[in-house]
Amino acid sequence: MVKFIQGKLKANGNGDLLGKKILRTESLEFSSASKAVFNAGLTLWKYYHVQKNCNVNASLYDIRAYFQGRSPKGRMNNKSNDKKYMNLITNLRGKLKILAKKIEPKIYEYGFLKK
Repeated sequence: MVKFIQGKLKANGNGDLLGKKILRTESLEFSSASKAVFNAGLTLWKYYHVQKNCNVNASLYDIRAYFQGRSPKGRMNNKSNDKKYMNLITNLRGKLKILAKKIEPKIYEYGFLKK
């Protein structure tokens, strides 16, 4: 993934099902909104990994389940008693909403969804 982002991905000879393969030779440029999401997620990830019994391969869902816990019915709780976690997840969600608003017009522009 890092090599792809940096534009250093090399051909592996497997071909491409969708046509001619274009290899990226330049680094990807991320918007300030994207970088804000990365940074908010990294801060949450770092906080999770200082906890006891953390799973080093945890996804965001696993991290949320760790802090928020589950109800007797097995559903994930909406909130956590850990105030720092709640601040971090609220910050991440806010950054994701900003990024979503920035991406939304492009969804229609590039034809992923029709109006």
